[in-house]
Amino acid sequence: MQRGNTKHGAVLDDRLSREALDEVRQVDLEGEGARAGGAPVGMTADDVEARSNLGRYIPKASLPGDRDDLVAGASEMNAPDEVLDVLDRLPEREVFETVNQIWAALGGQNEDPSRRP
Repeated sequence: MQRGNTKHGAVLDDRLSREALDEVRQVDLEGEGARAGGAPVGMTADDVEARSNLGRYIPKASLPGDRDDLVAGASEMNAPDEVLDVLDRLPEREVFETVNQIWAALGGQNEDPSRRP
């Protein structure tokens, strides 16, 4: 899935990362909305839900994997276009081992283990 030139400035990279996370947050496949209960320290309930929505389409067989592996795996799982577009914005040739690493590369916040109760 080639999308042309992927080289652009840091400002545009930051904006695209924020837009990508917003797109993932809008994917509510189960119609659940934000979950009840507390979110881990360092994350909002929306962050938890969005990371979970993304992770639904990352097969274990694609990890560890680079952007192309993740997009291929998500395609096999019939991921919506929004998820494929977000994954396509990951850096080329960087290998990800976990959904948390993918989420962070897209500009998302993961829980802060140093602030656990």
